[in-house]
Amino acid sequence: MKDYLDLDPRVAEEPKELRTEVMTLNVGPQHPSTHGVLRVVVTLSGEEVLDLVPHIGYLHTGFEKNMENRTYTQVITYTPRMDYLHSFAHDLAYALVVEKLVGAAVPPRAETIRIILNELSRLASHLVFLGTGLLDLGALTPFFYAFRERETILDLFEWVTGQRFHHNYIRIGGVKEDLPEEFVPELKKLLQVLPHRIDEYEALFAESPIFYERARGVGVIPPEVAINLGLTGGSLRASGVNYDVRKAYPYAGYDTYRFDVPLGEHGDVFDRMIIRIREMRESVKIIQQALERLEPGPVRDPNPQITPPPRHLLETSMEAVIYHFKHYTEGFHPPKGEVYVPTESARGELGYYIVSDGGSMPYRVKVRAPSFVNLQSLPYACKGEQVPDMVAIIASLDPVMGDVDR
Repeated sequence: MKDYLDLDPRVAEEPKELRTEVMTLNVGPQHPSTHGVLRVVVTLSGEEVLDLVPHIGYLHTGFEKNMENRTYTQVITYTPRMDYLHSFAHDLAYALVVEKLVGAAVPPRAETIRIILNELSRLASHLVFLGTGLLDLGALTPFFYAFRERETILDLFEWVTGQRFHHNYIRIGGVKEDLPEEFVPELKKLLQVLPHRIDEYEALFAESPIFYERARGVGVIPPEVAINLGLTGGSLRASGVNYDVRKAYPYAGYDTYRFDVPLGEHGDVFDRMIIRIREMRESVKIIQQALERLEPGPVRDPNPQITPPPRHLLETSMEAVIYHFKHYTEGFHPPKGEVYVPTESARGELGYYIVSDGGSMPYRVKVRAPSFVNLQSLPYACKGEQVPDMVAIIASLDPVMGDVDR
């Protein structure tokens, strides 16, 4: 009986030269690994990424132009919707830039409350980053652990603002109202367990050999490249560049708090993950210090041209009625000028630039959103990596698409 190879003459032919075909693949915009409506056009040679082009603009929000058609007070309803994971950062940045424009005086208690809520919001954002980022790598357990603490933080926000998202709590000249009585005791309970929980997160993944192999040396961004691309936040500090707006250009009293700026050495996915863990520990330190200096006092600038008068005065003061009416129908009129204020959000440098023409609405609003700028480092970090590594790199840059499509 003849061998079956002899029956097919094609098998006996000399093998043809192998060749590789380049393939273009769409990832997103509806895909969980892109962390929002981000479309990534990837050029592949097998599993290797040869080129990558991010495509944005799928949200069509138009926040900046909407802000230019609202009074300065009404704009506050738009700011938290850009970065919905660290919404207090946008609220605070906008309030600071308008306060600089009008010369508002924020009471010490209101300033301390802002710091507490902003750092709590940073913690909640980093917990989402940690849980979803590790989920992209196939680790399911840390996702549930991270969201356990995040739910507690959102409960605290709900007590203070009435909302779990889009809080609309910070006001120009202070905050909407004082903290409820149960907030501080519940916050202290959270701060007692949170440091141990953060250690638990780190033990779950940082010491895992599987995570180490998936993250170490992947998506490396050298410090000089990170600076040239405008990278900021934890992604920049993971490359070893010591730049934190809270230290470089202190605002809201951050210069009076003791905290460190964690730095990485390699600028890879591993360092970008670890940096966020270390930043969470620093946020806990800041909140603990803020609670120690939280003294009784007013929470709004008493200037009636900026702050509406208390409701009870409307029954006895005609002047209060006039101020109340003008504030909610027309708004206040800042002097002509232009102002920019940078702040540090969970994703990097967040700045608001406002031009005033003396009217009750901003003439021009421009937001320097960190997710938008950080996203341009994606092609550099992904070239030469594998497709599964691309997913990890996107997660490590921590983009929020509402921050991009403004």
